[in-house]
Amino acid sequence: MSDNPFVMLPEVRQVLPGETLLLCRCGRSPELPDCLSGCTDGLRLEPLREQRLLLCRCGQSQRLPYCDGSHNPPAKGLKARWQRFARGT
Repeated sequence: MSDNPFVMLPEVRQVLPGETLLLCRCGRSPELPDCLSGCTDGLRLEPLREQRLLLCRCGQSQRLPYCDGSHNPPAKGLKARWQRFARGT
């Protein structure tokens, strides 16, 4: 795991057909990954099927509103990448 105990991990959100989501693309929303209702830059999603989205909550992603892993520093080697998912390492 990161040495920073305040690393904000992405949100896995299950969405259903018929839902309407307004997701932040600018990274300035205090409610990440959700966008404020008055924002004109938000991404409006109306899913046609049930799915899971990996959404950015830190605002660092280059693919907002989706997480691209920017919150995590690069890790060299497979072992270092797997250690990110193990507690206490």
